[in-house]
Amino acid sequence: MKRTSIGALAAALSISLTAVVACTTTSRPIGEFVDVEPPPFIPAADGGDASTIELTSYCPSDRCPAGHTTCPGSQFLCDVDLLSDPQNCGECGNACPTSGINETYTCVNGRCTMTCQVSSGLDCDGVPDNGCETRPLNDDHCGACGNKCPADKPCINRGLMDYACGCNAGELSCPDPSFPIFPCVDPNDDDKHCGACNNACPPEGDGIKTALPNTYFGCVEGQCGEPKCNGGFADCDLVAENGCETPLLDSDNCGACGNKCQDGQRCGQNLQGVVMCMCPAGQTFCGVCAGESCFGGCYDLTSDKDNCGACGVRCSPGVQKGIEACVYGECQTSCHEGWDDCNGNRSDGCETHIASDPNNCGGCGIVCDGIAGQACVDGQCMVEPCDVIHDAGVGAR
Repeated sequence: MKRTSIGALAAALSISLTAVVACTTTSRPIGEFVDVEPPPFIPAADGGDASTIELTSYCPSDRCPAGHTTCPGSQFLCDVDLLSDPQNCGECGNACPTSGINETYTCVNGRCTMTCQVSSGLDCDGVPDNGCETRPLNDDHCGACGNKCPADKPCINRGLMDYACGCNAGELSCPDPSFPIFPCVDPNDDDKHCGACNNACPPEGDGIKTALPNTYFGCVEGQCGEPKCNGGFADCDLVAENGCETPLLDSDNCGACGNKCQDGQRCGQNLQGVVMCMCPAGQTFCGVCAGESCFGGCYDLTSDKDNCGACGVRCSPGVQKGIEACVYGECQTSCHEGWDDCNGNRSDGCETHIASDPNNCGGCGIVCDGIAGQACVDGQCMVEPCDVIHDAGVGAR
């Protein structure tokens, strides 16, 4: 290592602070500094000369750092990360299995790792070759391996992939042959299973009571024959004689009694069937209205990918190595990490691998030293101390 006096260093720095000199066999610049500050003062070790510091010269390198290599199918030097590449996991050509419906395979620290989609499969036998072989709707492995259900409480889907042994407290399991997915019901107010499974309440009642306006006879507290409001109506004045007098698609009672919409809003039903005031500040209604009834949704046109800048304007769902997002009302491409759109052509998406391309290393137009065969790894042009390169000789490995 060269030792240079502080005075000589200051003189050299006063000549140029913009070039980094790389010591190859013919020293040449390999990059430029922006807003370079003088190097910090490094005190000498005890008993040493505090007027000197040590400098290390760096040169372009074509050697791959640990974990990276160049495989037979590589486009660039060192463009394969053996620790995370599912096509070259741990070594060139070692591809992880193809992900299926129940499982996903990824390369983690150079080993193929399987992850189960808990909603559709579990790996209960510990054998990776057969994937996630066990369905979660299973009396022996209900929602989790080893979770065995008793005979009187079979494994069921309580809703939204909530697999459990039997229903929640107070509920009954009453499978509907036409829709057996969610069998749990509340017998206190379920008109088809009132107090017990399959005990359906006749909507006309027992013929003795007269139905009030906008009402029918249904299940209340586990008993049939009680008046209930038809869908979309409510008893807001609490006067029993006039039944359910208030429509809930009304700007004064939107979805609930007394829920008044603000000026500029209309009461409507969104695409999920929820009645709400349309639309909150900053959102726009996209849909259709017929009289007082509106059917559609409220969207932020500055960021909604299906209504970008205007109702119905959709950003492209599929972009090579990226996605399209709605940014301030315009569809813009957002590239995946390590990729960029360097040719400005929207049709081919993010075509440039800036993590490995020595002509676009870390960004479009950032060029590594091609004469020295400098490699680009993780968006950085590779350098090593010049004496290490000279001792090892030139050549990628």
